[in-house]
Amino acid sequence: MNNTLTAKQRDHLAKVKSLPCSVCDQPGPSDAHHVKQGLQYTCVALCKDCHQGSLMGWHGQKRAWAIRKMEQIDALNITIERLLNLSHLS
Repeated sequence: MNNTLTAKQRDHLAKVKSLPCSVCDQPGPSDAHHVKQGLQYTCVALCKDCHQGSLMGWHGQKRAWAIRKMEQIDALNITIERLLNLSHLS
């Protein structure tokens, strides 16, 4: 797989990382969690706890996600909505 990002992909990831967490709303910067590795445009803005936390995070026990009854698609929807709101501000 080619890991070289285009300028547009880097710009998109930077915008995702600037957003608050799509699970708990903690202010950014956030991690860009890839729903599927290699697909740069399906990244979700997640704080460190909701992304990699051993209890709360997606790569842990997913408790934050379970409490909010969320799946990755729900968080992706929030991320996309926030990105669209950013584009209206520019």
